[in-house]
Parts: sequence; C-alpha cells; structure tokens
Amino acid sequence: MTNRYKLLIEYDGGPFVGWQRQDNGPSVQGAIEQAIFLFCGERVTLTAAGRTDAGVHALGQVAHCDLAKPMTPGILRDALNAHLRPAPVSILLAEHAAPEFHARFDAIRRAYRYEILDRRAPPALRRGHVWHVPRALDASAMHEAAQHLIGRHDFTTFRAAQCQAKSPVRTLDLLQVKREGEIIVIEAGARSFLHHQIRSITGSLKQVGDGKWPPEYMAQILAAKDRTACGPVAPPDGLYLTRVEYPFTQPRPAPSSPRA
Repeated sequence: MTNRYKLLIEYDGGPFVGWQRQDNGPSVQGAIEQAIFLFCGERVTLTAAGRTDAGVHALGQVAHCDLAKPMTPGILRDALNAHLRPAPVSILLAEHAAPEFHARFDAIRRAYRYEILDRRAPPALRRGHVWHVPRALDASAMHEAAQHLIGRHDFTTFRAAQCQAKSPVRTLDLLQVKREGEIIVIEAGARSFLHHQIRSITGSLKQVGDGKWPPEYMAQILAAKDRTACGPVAPPDGLYLTRVEYPFTQPRPAPSSPRA
C-alpha cells in the first residue's frame, strides 16, 4: 500500500530545462525526485499539473507522488526543502491526498501571469523574471485586443509547431492586461493551454502595445488559424504558473495538454 501526497511548489525556472525530467540538463521534477530519494530512499515519479518549459517560473505548481512510508506532511515539506537547497525550488505545502487524486487530470483551471517591464533602464533585481521592453507600451490597447481571444476558439495561430495536443481548440476564461507601476501584467486562466499559447499571445499583444497592430487585429489573426500570423513569441522569463484549481466534487476530466 502506498500513500499519496499533494505538493504545492514554487520555483525559479531559470536554471532548469523545464519541469519535466530530461537528459539535456537539470529539471525541477528531477530536483524534487532526488530530494525525496535523499530523504527517504524511495525512487518516485512526480506528476505535475502542468509541464512548464525552460525558464518559466511557478508560484503555485501542484504535483503528486506516492510513497511507501507514511509520514507527517509538515516533516515531508521541511525535509524536501532541506535537501533541495541551494536549488531555487521550494515546497510550500505538503498534504495527504486521496489515492485517486491526480494533479494533472483533476485540475479544472490553471492560471498564469506574464510580466513585462516597459522602461528604458534594464532590470537589475528582476533580471530573468520579467520581459524587458525598453519603451512604453499601451496597456489599455493590449487589454482591448486581449478581449477578442476570450471564449472557446481554435487557437492554431497561437500554438507551437511541436505542440502535442490532439486539438487546437481551447476555452480561454480570462485574459486581462493591466499596469502595475512599471510592470504590465497579463493574467490568463483556462482549464488547459496549448504549448507556448500564452507566450505566443503575449508576443502578439506586445505588437498592439507598440502601436504596430490595432486592437481589432487580434480577432483577424485568431480567425486566420495560421501560425505565421502570430507575433514573435515572448521569452519565458516573465511567465509564471500562479495557481491550479481542483473541484474534488466532480469526476476526473479527460486528459488534455496543460502546457503553456
């Protein structure tokens, strides 16, 4: 009999090749799995709500794992954090989970945040954690453009060529753009995202913020269902997985790609 645990995880994606364990460099998944092994000697496979790419950060990633030995969640959290040092990964919370809980398939909503620093001077303290654009962008125009993407659409225009999702159709519940001082914040929410969808949308919204495209042009490139119509893809630096939501009262949804 195994014991299932749910982990809430924060990490800086800069030093990693992404969440998923790979042969070409360190991964967040690999770092945590190694910490588990060092703590209790068990080799496990972590399953995450979303497989973030290289350079993408998380404030609220969720993953689950099964351990043969039962343990107090607080002890598990503290022990993993001790073994993770100095890697920029933190287990914010560990808790017991039902045997059938699945971090990926049970998620009903994922929320992301993208941050753009639009000032002349480059960042000193937030380098690698924002997209630096050395000129002012029109956040209001970007927000107006973003509203054309709300709802259920074929997002082929904003889908990476290597995306493995079976369908380009997604329902975007939230997409808003606002200014917070020197930072333009883009917030997106949906049950699942296509690979590079948020970064592709952000790159296109920047074209609007720059004054190169009118806000209504977003509707045209969405309708084109053509990857070449998309603006330049935004870098991973400013992207954060902020929250994953679970119902616990609804049946498990069918698998779909949660990548952004």
